[in-house]
Amino acid sequence: MLTSKSRSRRALYSSALFDETTFHRAFARDLYRARKGVVIESPYLTKRRSLCYAQIFEDLIKRGVSIRINTRKPIYHSGDMKSQSEEIIGILKDIGLKVYAYDDLRHRKLAMIDNSILWEGSLNILSHSNSREIMRRTSSRKLCCQMIAFAGVHN
Repeated sequence: MLTSKSRSRRALYSSALFDETTFHRAFARDLYRARKGVVIESPYLTKRRSLCYAQIFEDLIKRGVSIRINTRKPIYHSGDMKSQSEEIIGILKDIGLKVYAYDDLRHRKLAMIDNSILWEGSLNILSHSNSREIMRRTSSRKLCCQMIAFAGVHN
């Protein structure tokens, strides 16, 4: 039997798990539904993966959705990762995204959509290639805002 307290907790959020084979399609679906703002924290940016989302980002910008990308400064990468990061930052900025590169060696993999959908886990959203990963999607304004405040992420 559900008590009023457990019903209240259950109504607070819904959550689902995704892996590297199911994440990108579900995440793209959430992006398409965005109405106000998207924040993505991805420490690494690769041309291949970032360009997979470029058209979606461009469509969202045209609809007035604000998009912020938080990543590491390219100087903290080496070789091809450094040059890809520099190139992708330029491309994303040209599309109209706000891209912030930080010195703090952040390694968080997060996304917040419309302050109501939280994605968190081990998958680098804008650089994932072929590794085994996990991401949790939580639909909760309260938990999304909690993560925004805790991580110091802003849109």
